[in-house]
Amino acid sequence: MSRINTNVAALRSLHRLASNQDDLGVRLERLSTGLRINRGRDDPAGLIVSERLRSETRALQQAIDNSARAANVVTTAEGALNETSALLLDLQELIVQTANEGGLTDAEVAANQLQIDSILNSIDRIANTTRFAGRKLLDGSLSYTVSALPTNAITEASLFSVLLPQGQTRTVDVRITQSAQTAQIALIGTNSAGQSTLSTSTVEIRGALGSQVLSFASGATLSDVRAAINSVTTGTGVSAVVSAAAGVASAVLLNSTSLGADAFVSVEPLSGNFVASNNAFQSLRDVGRDAKVLIDGQPAAAKGTIATVRTNGIDARLVLTSGFAQTVSSATFQVTGGGSIFQVGPEVKPSGQLRVGFNSISSGHLGNSGTGRLFSLRSGQANSLGSKNFSKAQSIVTEAISQVASERGRLGALHKNQIQPAIDSQSITLENVTAAESVIRDADIAAEVSALTRVQVLVQGTQSALRIANSLPNLVLSLLG
Repeated sequence: MSRINTNVAALRSLHRLASNQDDLGVRLERLSTGLRINRGRDDPAGLIVSERLRSETRALQQAIDNSARAANVVTTAEGALNETSALLLDLQELIVQTANEGGLTDAEVAANQLQIDSILNSIDRIANTTRFAGRKLLDGSLSYTVSALPTNAITEASLFSVLLPQGQTRTVDVRITQSAQTAQIALIGTNSAGQSTLSTSTVEIRGALGSQVLSFASGATLSDVRAAINSVTTGTGVSAVVSAAAGVASAVLLNSTSLGADAFVSVEPLSGNFVASNNAFQSLRDVGRDAKVLIDGQPAAAKGTIATVRTNGIDARLVLTSGFAQTVSSATFQVTGGGSIFQVGPEVKPSGQLRVGFNSISSGHLGNSGTGRLFSLRSGQANSLGSKNFSKAQSIVTEAISQVASERGRLGALHKNQIQPAIDSQSITLENVTAAESVIRDADIAAEVSALTRVQVLVQGTQSALRIANSLPNLVLSLLG
């Protein structure tokens, strides 16, 4: 049928032209933006998933950046500790050199003391000036703060990492389940009548610090034996008391001066009538025993009076008093704050965070309360070279070297085993998540170019069809002619 009021063919062509032009606009937009989804109507479900993946991508990228910054902080601190370690080695050398009293003049000793004072000043300067982005790292301002420390049980608490609820305190429970012991041997001198009187005798006493050979004249008493052994305690690590022993009313009890499995006492009778026994065991040697310690319910590694625990919740080193380590008892203290938190994961929760305490390395903190502090090596202090306490000074420096080495090792392990793996694993995750988001959101340029070519042909064809449809009413005039 031919009509002039309604051109249905033209309407159909116009509808197809509008649809094709809209499709052409979509293809041009995707090619110009490179995105398959530019607005919600393009793919509502894909948009939702894509936005979630984009959120994960941004969090992962920031976590990687955070980890890189944490690595920079740790590297800065480790570099300062490296310099401190070198200075402590120089201190060790100076003390050993000065202990050679017979070969040094007073002027040389004074010069060595001057060097020690200078080294201690350098250590304090490093502690107070090591910074990252204006924040001091090794002056103790980033260490964990402790309150209510029971000094009768724990003399020092070095905390390296504590899972501490935000704005809250944490109570740390320290429990001794098996007491530490010294090594002990009962040394009994008897004559044929069973009296506590010795004949001419010689024994070798050995301990953790060395050995000494002692000789006793006939008629020496147990008190004489005790005094002789105690006179060489600093060279053997063995002390003596006169006390009752198993099966006898009186004996010389030899004890190691330190606790734990590294402590031992050995007695070897070389001549005479000494009898050595360890309670019910016939032995010339006894070894001490380490304590069994639980810290917050977690087994700690105990060595002498030092207990160390490393778990996800707490990483700490505690110095126990001898009395506390030798009793089955418990003590508590509180961690009230401090430390640093590094957000190395994409989710802000404990599993994505590293907690680190940077302890002070100043001369007032290196060393410990039992051995002594490093500052005591300064001129006029108790362990300066003038005091001639070379053995104690060396023990303090050795402890300081151990502490700095431990700090370096912990920071190195943190960098190698936690921060770097976090960067590596999250970089891989970022690649995969980005690829997944790209599949959903990004345009396939080859497919879009092909579709653009197709829709261009359709638009041109539709325009031609519309021209023909618009000319159809003119055919009615031929009927009137």
